Amino acid sequence: MAYTNNNDTHARRPFVAEQFRVWGKFLRDRFSLDEDKAQRDEVVAAIAKGVEFRGVNLWVLIFATMIASLGLNINSAAVIIGAMLVSPIMGPIMGAGLALGINDFELLKKSLRNLSLMFIVAIVTSTLYFFVSPLSANSSELLARTTPSIYDVLIALFGGLAGMVAQTRQDRTSTVIPGVAIATALIPPLCTAGFGIATGQSRFFFGAFYLFFINSVFIAMATYLVVRFLKYQKKAFLDPVRERNVKRSMLVISLVTFVPSVVIGVQMVRVSVFEAMADKYVERVFAFPHTRVIEANMEYARRGEPSRIELLLVGEPLGDEVIDNARAQLPGYGLDKTELIVRQASSADRVDVASLQQSYSELLDEKNRRIERMNALLDRYKVTNVEVEDISREAGAMMRNIGTISLTKGITFDVDGTPRDTSVVCVVRPADPADTIDRQTLSRWLRIRTKVDNLKLFVEP
Repeated sequence: MAYTNNNDTHARRPFVAEQFRVWGKFLRDRFSLDEDKAQRDEVVAAIAKGVEFRGVNLWVLIFATMIASLGLNINSAAVIIGAMLVSPIMGPIMGAGLALGINDFELLKKSLRNLSLMFIVAIVTSTLYFFVSPLSANSSELLARTTPSIYDVLIALFGGLAGMVAQTRQDRTSTVIPGVAIATALIPPLCTAGFGIATGQSRFFFGAFYLFFINSVFIAMATYLVVRFLKYQKKAFLDPVRERNVKRSMLVISLVTFVPSVVIGVQMVRVSVFEAMADKYVERVFAFPHTRVIEANMEYARRGEPSRIELLLVGEPLGDEVIDNARAQLPGYGLDKTELIVRQASSADRVDVASLQQSYSELLDEKNRRIERMNALLDRYKVTNVEVEDISREAGAMMRNIGTISLTKGITFDVDGTPRDTSVVCVVRPADPADTIDRQTLSRWLRIRTKVDNLKLFVEP
């Protein structure tokens, strides 16, 4: 029978407690934000300065909007990233979050006013650009700004946290702020909204505005969280009545801003979870050797309608019992109230692959024959393939009395307009008129050199 030594147990307790203290101190030192921390008033002044929207900031925003619009128009991610780096639009958003964190109602009003003005200027600038732009195709970069997801929410939240932490440092020249500007992508959605107005496509406007709103709210929320975490002193009021009114106003603004964003965020999470489970369901349940899913559309429940998974299949048709079995597996993937719609080709719609391949082969052969005939005609009518520069140097080395030489290759036609032969006309001017040129030798050499038997040689007197 084993006995526990109480003395050993009591001896180990101080050691374990000491280890916890050591590791706790180590982690606190590692994750502390006190190192290189700027003073509260310095941070507030820096962010308040970024809220200003006049002069340089106004023109920079216009230029950034034009750059982003061009990048979206030509579908260039590099150009869009450049516009994000120079855009000053994050200043008022972080100013609003800071104002909520320190109860500065004047800074909040100033931030919201400048943010509204920035929004209007960016929308007007991008709308005017896309209105006059000759390119109006819905590029992939434009489409990417019309469907916000939970990932956009997380990017805005963590980007805002990183940006505000960088703003609270004494050294603000790090790469954090430009990185946050690229990650949160505030200016491209505004340009996409302008594209929607200019082209009359409401889904582009509302989808892009939705993305901009989500990014702005969660950046402001992240700023607020960092301010409260660092325990910045709140603004004090001498008048209790004014303090009470300001707190009520800021509470209303916070609720109006943050509550819808939280609801939207929760809805995005639900949609993302549904799509992930639906993808897993389709990948595992519809893995048949002779049937393929070529299109899958997932729609989350809305307006009282159930969620839907609509599949388009090709290959060997599935029987009703197989599809019923697939529907029975929906609850196992958390898709209890989801409607499954399967569309597949009937026997009359099957594709004869062998016939299709034969048709493509015949079409390819015919195109190759046409290309050969066109190349042959091109060779007959080509008149610029005589290497005059090289021939002139070689002829001058062979016969020293040649001063200049001119070569022209052409086609000889009969009176009916039918091409008969290829000919080369050569005109030679002697360097010394008193000296002669060996016409026979020069003609024979030119026929060999140009590979044309029908040669006409003229020597100027």
